Amino acid sequence: MKASVFYDIGDFRYEELPVPTINDDEVLIKMRACGLCGTDVHKAVAKTVKTPVVLGHEVSGDVVEVGKNVKDFKTGDRIFVAHHVPCFTCHYCLHGHHTLCHQFKTTNIDPGGFSEYIRIPALNVRHSMHKIPDDMTYEEAAMAEPVACCLHGQKYARIMPEDTVLIMGAGQIGIIHGQLAKARGAGKVYISDISDFRLQKARELGMDLAFNVNKEDLAEKVKEITGGLGVDVVIIAAGISSLLPQAVKIVRRGGTIIVFSPFDRNSLVSIDSSRFFEDEISIVGAYSSTPFEYIEALKMIHDKKINAGAMITHTFELKDLGKAIELASNPDEKYLKVMIEP
Repeated sequence: MKASVFYDIGDFRYEELPVPTINDDEVLIKMRACGLCGTDVHKAVAKTVKTPVVLGHEVSGDVVEVGKNVKDFKTGDRIFVAHHVPCFTCHYCLHGHHTLCHQFKTTNIDPGGFSEYIRIPALNVRHSMHKIPDDMTYEEAAMAEPVACCLHGQKYARIMPEDTVLIMGAGQIGIIHGQLAKARGAGKVYISDISDFRLQKARELGMDLAFNVNKEDLAEKVKEITGGLGVDVVIIAAGISSLLPQAVKIVRRGGTIIVFSPFDRNSLVSIDSSRFFEDEISIVGAYSSTPFEYIEALKMIHDKKINAGAMITHTFELKDLGKAIELASNPDEKYLKVMIEP
Protein backbone atom coordinates (compact mmCIF):
# COMPACT_ATOMS: atom_id res chain seq x y z
CA MET A 1 0.00 0.00 0.00
CA LYS A 2 1.02 3.64 -0.39
CA ALA A 3 1.48 6.11 2.45
CA SER A 4 2.85 9.64 2.70
CA VAL A 5 5.61 9.42 5.29
CA PHE A 6 7.01 12.43 7.15
CA TYR A 7 10.80 12.33 7.50
CA ASP A 8 11.87 15.91 8.09
CA ILE A 9 10.83 19.50 7.57
CA GLY A 10 9.92 19.75 3.90
CA ASP A 11 10.52 16.02 3.40
CA PHE A 12 7.41 13.89 2.81
CA ARG A 13 7.90 10.65 0.86
CA TYR A 14 5.19 8.74 -0.96
CA GLU A 15 6.30 5.22 -0.08
CA GLU A 16 5.25 1.60 -0.29
CA LEU A 17 4.44 0.12 3.13
CA PRO A 18 3.07 -3.31 4.06
CA VAL A 19 -0.69 -3.47 4.51
CA PRO A 20 -1.30 -3.81 8.28
CA THR A 21 -2.49 -7.17 9.53
CA ILE A 22 -5.38 -7.27 12.00
CA ASN A 23 -6.23 -9.55 14.90
CA ASP A 24 -9.61 -11.02 15.78
CA ASP A 25 -10.85 -7.84 17.48
CA GLU A 26 -9.65 -5.30 14.92
CA VAL A 27 -10.75 -3.80 11.61
CA LEU A 28 -8.88 -2.80 8.46
CA ILE A 29 -10.20 0.17 6.52
CA LYS A 30 -9.39 1.80 3.22
CA MET A 31 -8.95 5.54 3.72
CA ARG A 32 -11.26 7.61 1.55
CA ALA A 33 -10.67 11.03 3.10
CA CYS A 34 -8.40 12.42 5.81
CA GLY A 35 -8.56 16.03 6.93
CA LEU A 36 -5.41 18.06 7.40
CA CYS A 37 -5.44 19.27 11.00
CA GLY A 38 -3.53 22.26 12.35
CA THR A 39 -1.63 19.85 14.58
CA ASP A 40 -0.44 17.94 11.50
CA VAL A 41 0.86 21.19 10.05
CA HIS A 42 2.58 22.14 13.31
CA LYS A 43 4.25 18.73 13.60
CA ALA A 44 5.49 18.99 10.02
CA VAL A 45 6.85 22.54 10.08
CA ALA A 46 8.37 22.33 13.58
CA LYS A 47 9.26 18.62 13.58
CA THR A 48 7.80 18.00 17.04
CA VAL A 49 7.46 14.23 16.50
CA LYS A 50 9.90 11.37 16.02
CA THR A 51 10.35 10.43 12.38
CA PRO A 52 9.72 8.65 10.10
CA VAL A 53 6.01 8.73 10.89
CA VAL A 54 2.64 8.74 9.14
CA LEU A 55 0.55 11.67 10.36
CA GLY A 56 -3.20 12.23 10.02
CA HIS A 57 -6.15 11.41 12.27
CA GLU A 58 -9.34 12.95 10.80
CA VAL A 59 -10.33 9.79 8.94
CA SER A 60 -13.24 8.33 7.03
CA GLY A 61 -13.23 5.25 4.83
CA ASP A 62 -14.53 1.80 3.96
CA VAL A 63 -14.23 -1.37 6.02
CA VAL A 64 -12.32 -3.96 3.95
CA GLU A 65 -11.61 -6.62 6.59
CA VAL A 66 -13.00 -7.46 10.05
CA GLY A 67 -11.70 -9.72 12.79
CA LYS A 68 -13.87 -12.72 13.67
CA ASN A 69 -14.86 -11.23 17.06
CA VAL A 70 -16.08 -7.92 15.59
CA LYS A 71 -19.88 -7.90 15.55
CA ASP A 72 -20.88 -4.28 14.93
CA PHE A 73 -19.12 -3.75 11.59
CA LYS A 74 -18.87 -5.66 8.31
CA THR A 75 -16.97 -5.41 5.06
CA GLY A 76 -18.30 -2.53 2.98
CA ASP A 77 -19.44 -0.34 5.87
CA ARG A 78 -18.71 3.37 5.41
CA ILE A 79 -17.17 4.65 8.63
CA PHE A 80 -15.63 7.50 10.57
CA VAL A 81 -12.95 6.79 13.17
CA ALA A 82 -11.05 8.86 15.73
CA HIS A 83 -7.56 8.09 16.95
CA HIS A 84 -7.49 8.37 20.77
CA VAL A 85 -9.47 6.41 23.40
CA PRO A 86 -9.45 6.99 27.19
CA CYS A 87 -9.61 4.20 29.78
CA PHE A 88 -12.86 5.49 31.37
CA THR A 89 -11.74 4.34 34.87
CA CYS A 90 -8.73 6.45 35.96
CA HIS A 91 -8.81 9.52 38.21
CA TYR A 92 -9.12 11.90 35.26
CA CYS A 93 -11.79 9.91 33.47
CA LEU A 94 -13.88 9.61 36.64
CA HIS A 95 -13.64 13.40 37.01
CA GLY A 96 -14.80 13.95 33.44
CA HIS A 97 -11.37 14.86 32.05
CA HIS A 98 -11.05 11.99 29.59
CA THR A 99 -8.52 13.79 27.38
CA LEU A 100 -6.08 13.92 30.33
CA CYS A 101 -6.17 10.13 30.74
CA HIS A 102 -2.73 8.50 30.45
CA GLN A 103 -4.06 5.93 27.99
CA PHE A 104 -5.59 8.60 25.76
CA LYS A 105 -2.45 9.61 23.85
CA THR A 106 -0.98 6.11 23.83
CA THR A 107 -3.81 4.88 21.60
CA ASN A 108 -3.79 5.53 17.85
CA ILE A 109 -4.69 4.20 14.43
CA ASP A 110 -1.97 2.33 12.49
CA PRO A 111 0.08 3.64 10.74
CA GLY A 112 -1.80 6.98 10.56
CA GLY A 113 -4.48 8.70 8.54
CA PHE A 114 -2.34 9.60 5.52
CA SER A 115 -2.19 6.02 4.33
CA GLU A 116 -4.19 3.92 1.86
CA TYR A 117 -5.05 1.27 4.47
CA ILE A 118 -5.36 1.70 8.23
CA ARG A 119 -5.57 -0.83 11.06
CA ILE A 120 -8.18 0.13 13.65
CA PRO A 121 -7.27 -1.33 17.07
CA ALA A 122 -9.93 -3.00 19.21
CA LEU A 123 -10.33 -0.04 21.59
CA ASN A 124 -11.02 2.29 18.68
CA VAL A 125 -13.40 -0.18 17.07
CA ARG A 126 -15.43 -0.30 20.29
CA HIS A 127 -15.35 3.36 21.27
CA SER A 128 -14.41 5.74 18.43
CA MET A 129 -15.61 4.17 15.15
CA HIS A 130 -19.08 4.82 13.76
CA LYS A 131 -20.99 4.11 10.57
CA ILE A 132 -21.82 7.14 8.46
CA PRO A 133 -25.11 7.80 6.64
CA ASP A 134 -25.33 6.94 2.95
CA ASP A 135 -26.03 10.59 2.08
CA MET A 136 -22.95 11.91 3.89
CA THR A 137 -19.77 12.32 1.86
CA TYR A 138 -16.47 10.91 3.09
CA GLU A 139 -15.11 14.46 3.23
CA GLU A 140 -17.95 15.58 5.48
CA ALA A 141 -17.50 12.53 7.70
CA ALA A 142 -13.79 13.27 8.10
CA MET A 143 -14.82 16.61 9.61
CA ALA A 144 -16.48 14.82 12.53
CA GLU A 145 -13.28 14.75 14.59
CA PRO A 146 -12.68 18.53 14.63
CA VAL A 147 -16.41 19.11 15.17
CA ALA A 148 -16.28 16.71 18.13
CA CYS A 149 -13.32 18.65 19.52
CA CYS A 150 -15.34 21.86 19.40
CA LEU A 151 -18.33 20.15 21.01
CA HIS A 152 -16.03 19.04 23.82
CA GLY A 153 -14.76 22.59 24.28
CA GLN A 154 -18.19 24.20 24.27
CA LYS A 155 -19.37 21.97 27.09
CA TYR A 156 -17.38 24.30 29.32
CA ALA A 157 -18.77 27.45 27.71
CA ARG A 158 -22.37 26.99 28.93
CA ILE A 159 -23.76 29.03 26.04
CA MET A 160 -27.33 30.09 26.78
CA PRO A 161 -30.01 31.42 24.43
CA GLU A 162 -29.31 34.99 23.27
CA ASP A 163 -25.75 34.99 24.64
CA THR A 164 -23.14 36.98 22.75
CA VAL A 165 -20.12 34.93 21.66
CA LEU A 166 -16.79 36.08 20.25
CA ILE A 167 -14.49 33.65 18.45
CA MET A 168 -10.86 34.78 18.24
CA GLY A 169 -9.45 33.11 15.14
CA ALA A 170 -11.37 32.36 11.92
CA GLY A 171 -9.60 29.20 10.87
CA GLN A 172 -11.44 25.90 10.51
CA ILE A 173 -11.76 25.44 14.28
CA GLY A 174 -12.94 29.00 14.88
CA ILE A 175 -15.61 28.78 12.19
CA ILE A 176 -16.81 25.40 13.51
CA HIS A 177 -17.09 26.96 16.96
CA GLY A 178 -19.09 29.82 15.49
CA GLN A 179 -21.55 27.49 13.78
CA LEU A 180 -21.91 25.42 16.96
CA ALA A 181 -22.60 28.54 19.01
CA LYS A 182 -25.32 29.49 16.54
CA ALA A 183 -26.81 26.00 16.74
CA ARG A 184 -26.86 26.26 20.53
CA GLY A 185 -28.97 29.39 20.39
CA ALA A 186 -26.43 32.18 20.80
CA GLY A 187 -28.00 35.53 20.00
CA LYS A 188 -24.98 37.01 18.24
CA VAL A 189 -21.74 35.38 17.18
CA TYR A 190 -18.76 37.54 16.29
CA ILE A 191 -15.38 36.45 14.95
CA SER A 192 -11.98 38.08 14.57
CA ASP A 193 -8.92 37.32 12.47
CA ILE A 194 -6.29 38.98 10.27
CA SER A 195 -7.33 37.27 7.02
CA ASP A 196 -10.04 38.92 4.94
CA PHE A 197 -10.52 35.61 3.10
CA ARG A 198 -11.25 33.64 6.28
CA LEU A 199 -13.45 36.41 7.64
CA GLN A 200 -15.52 36.37 4.46
CA LYS A 201 -15.90 32.59 4.76
CA ALA A 202 -17.04 33.13 8.34
CA ARG A 203 -19.71 35.58 7.20
CA GLU A 204 -20.88 33.13 4.55
CA LEU A 205 -21.20 30.45 7.23
CA GLY A 206 -23.38 32.51 9.51
CA MET A 207 -21.26 34.77 11.71
CA ASP A 208 -23.06 38.01 12.50
CA LEU A 209 -20.01 40.27 12.41
CA ALA A 210 -16.39 39.66 11.42
CA PHE A 211 -13.51 41.91 12.46
CA ASN A 212 -10.08 42.24 10.91
CA VAL A 213 -7.94 43.12 13.94
CA ASN A 214 -5.26 44.62 11.69
CA LYS A 215 -7.81 47.20 10.61
CA GLU A 216 -10.10 47.60 13.66
CA ASP A 217 -9.63 47.88 17.42
CA LEU A 218 -11.36 44.73 18.67
CA ALA A 219 -11.86 45.96 22.23
CA GLU A 220 -13.48 49.16 20.98
CA LYS A 221 -15.74 47.28 18.57
CA VAL A 222 -16.89 44.89 21.30
CA LYS A 223 -17.54 47.83 23.62
CA GLU A 224 -19.56 49.53 20.90
CA ILE A 225 -21.74 46.58 19.88
CA THR A 226 -22.42 45.39 23.44
CA GLY A 227 -23.11 48.79 24.97
CA GLY A 228 -19.98 48.47 27.09
CA LEU A 229 -21.07 45.18 28.68
CA GLY A 230 -18.69 42.82 26.86
CA VAL A 231 -19.47 39.40 25.41
CA ASP A 232 -20.77 36.46 27.42
CA VAL A 233 -18.35 33.92 25.96
CA VAL A 234 -14.94 34.27 24.32
CA ILE A 235 -13.44 31.25 22.54
CA ILE A 236 -9.75 31.55 21.68
CA ALA A 237 -9.18 29.46 18.56
CA ALA A 238 -5.72 30.69 17.58
CA GLY A 239 -2.43 29.81 19.23
CA ILE A 240 -1.45 33.37 20.13
CA SER A 241 -1.00 33.88 23.86
CA SER A 242 -1.53 37.65 23.69
CA LEU A 243 -5.18 36.94 22.88
CA LEU A 244 -5.79 35.85 26.48
CA PRO A 245 -5.24 39.30 28.05
CA GLN A 246 -7.46 40.77 25.32
CA ALA A 247 -10.17 38.22 26.10
CA VAL A 248 -10.04 39.08 29.80
CA LYS A 249 -10.65 42.73 28.93
CA ILE A 250 -13.69 42.15 26.71
CA VAL A 251 -15.54 39.30 28.43
CA ARG A 252 -18.71 40.32 30.27
CA ARG A 253 -19.08 40.10 34.05
CA GLY A 254 -19.82 36.48 34.87
CA GLY A 255 -18.58 35.47 31.42
CA THR A 256 -16.42 32.56 30.32
CA ILE A 257 -13.24 32.36 28.27
CA ILE A 258 -12.44 29.03 26.57
CA VAL A 259 -8.80 28.53 25.63
CA PHE A 260 -9.02 26.15 22.69
CA SER A 261 -5.56 26.45 21.21
CA PRO A 262 -2.05 25.73 22.47
CA PHE A 263 0.15 28.64 23.50
CA ASP A 264 3.50 27.12 22.55
CA ARG A 265 5.29 30.46 22.23
CA ASN A 266 5.47 33.27 24.78
CA SER A 267 3.16 31.33 27.06
CA LEU A 268 3.66 33.68 30.03
CA VAL A 269 1.21 36.59 29.81
CA SER A 270 -0.11 39.22 32.20
CA ILE A 271 -3.86 39.48 32.84
CA ASP A 272 -6.06 41.58 35.11
CA SER A 273 -6.56 39.06 37.92
CA SER A 274 -9.00 41.34 39.77
CA ARG A 275 -11.70 40.26 37.34
CA PHE A 276 -11.86 36.77 38.87
CA PHE A 277 -13.16 37.97 42.23
CA GLU A 278 -14.88 41.23 41.29
CA ASP A 279 -16.54 40.02 38.07
CA GLU A 280 -16.63 36.23 38.55
CA ILE A 281 -15.16 35.51 35.12
CA SER A 282 -13.94 32.01 34.29
CA ILE A 283 -11.05 30.84 32.10
CA VAL A 284 -11.19 27.19 31.05
CA GLY A 285 -8.91 25.15 28.82
CA ALA A 286 -10.21 22.43 26.50
CA TYR A 287 -8.24 19.88 24.49
CA SER A 288 -9.23 17.30 21.85
CA SER A 289 -12.41 15.20 21.88
CA THR A 290 -13.80 12.10 23.56
CA PRO A 291 -15.99 9.17 22.48
CA PHE A 292 -18.97 11.01 23.96
CA GLU A 293 -18.99 13.64 21.19
CA TYR A 294 -18.63 11.65 17.96
CA ILE A 295 -22.25 10.64 17.39
CA GLU A 296 -23.43 14.19 18.06
CA ALA A 297 -20.77 15.56 15.70
CA LEU A 298 -21.86 13.27 12.88
CA LYS A 299 -25.50 14.19 13.44
CA MET A 300 -24.78 17.94 13.39
CA ILE A 301 -22.89 17.55 10.12
CA HIS A 302 -25.64 15.37 8.64
CA ASP A 303 -28.35 17.84 9.72
CA LYS A 304 -26.31 20.73 8.20
CA LYS A 305 -26.03 22.53 11.52
CA ILE A 306 -22.35 22.40 10.65
CA ASN A 307 -21.83 23.09 6.95
CA ALA A 308 -18.75 20.91 6.64
CA GLY A 309 -18.76 20.74 2.87
CA ALA A 310 -18.67 24.51 2.48
CA MET A 311 -15.57 24.71 4.66
CA ILE A 312 -13.45 22.49 2.39
CA THR A 313 -11.49 24.77 0.08
CA HIS A 314 -8.75 22.41 -1.18
CA THR A 315 -8.32 18.70 -1.91
CA PHE A 316 -4.96 17.01 -2.53
CA GLU A 317 -4.00 13.49 -3.49
CA LEU A 318 -2.12 11.46 -0.89
CA LYS A 319 1.09 11.68 -2.91
CA ASP A 320 0.93 15.48 -2.68
CA LEU A 321 0.67 15.76 1.10
CA GLY A 322 3.88 17.80 1.21
CA LYS A 323 2.29 20.37 -1.11
CA ALA A 324 -0.80 20.49 1.11
CA ILE A 325 1.37 21.14 4.18
CA GLU A 326 3.21 23.87 2.30
CA LEU A 327 -0.07 25.57 1.41
CA ALA A 328 -1.53 25.25 4.91
CA SER A 329 1.61 26.64 6.57
CA ASN A 330 1.65 29.77 4.40
CA PRO A 331 -0.33 32.56 6.12
CA ASP A 332 -0.79 34.33 2.78
CA GLU A 333 -2.66 31.43 1.18
CA LYS A 334 -6.43 31.61 0.86
CA TYR A 335 -7.62 28.34 2.33
CA LEU A 336 -9.80 27.08 5.15
CA LYS A 337 -9.97 23.27 5.23
CA VAL A 338 -7.75 20.86 3.28
CA MET A 339 -8.71 17.26 2.56
CA ILE A 340 -6.36 14.45 1.52
CA GLU A 341 -7.68 11.61 -0.64
CA PRO A 342 -5.96 8.43 -1.91
